Amino acid sequence: MSTTAQILPFPARKPQIPSENDAMNRLRQAMTALDRALDGQRSAVLAWQAALATLHGSVTGLGGSLRDYQGSLADLRARTEALRAHSVRLEAWADAALVSAASR
Repeated sequence: MSTTAQILPFPARKPQIPSENDAMNRLRQAMTALDRALDGQRSAVLAWQAALATLHGSVTGLGGSLRDYQGSLADLRARTEALRAHSVRLEAWADAALVSAASR
C-alpha cells in the first residue's frame, strides 16, 4: 500500500493574551450572569415557600375535615348501636308474644 496523500497542517494561531480590559469585561459579564442566577434562585425559593404554606393550609383543612368525619362516624355508630339494641328488644318482645299466643 503506498501513501500518496499530502498532509496539510492547519495554520498555527498565535496565542492571544487578553488585555486587562477584556478580563474585566469577562469578569463583569460573569458576575452579571451570577446575579441573574441568584435572583432566579431567590424567586424559586420564594415560590417554594409559598407552595409549602399553601400545602400546610390544605393539610390543616384536611385534618379538620377528617376529625369532623371521625366525629360523624362515632355519632353514627352510637345511633346504630342504639337502634340495634332497640331491634333486639323488639325481636324478643315479638318472640314472647308469639309464644304467648301459641300457648293460649
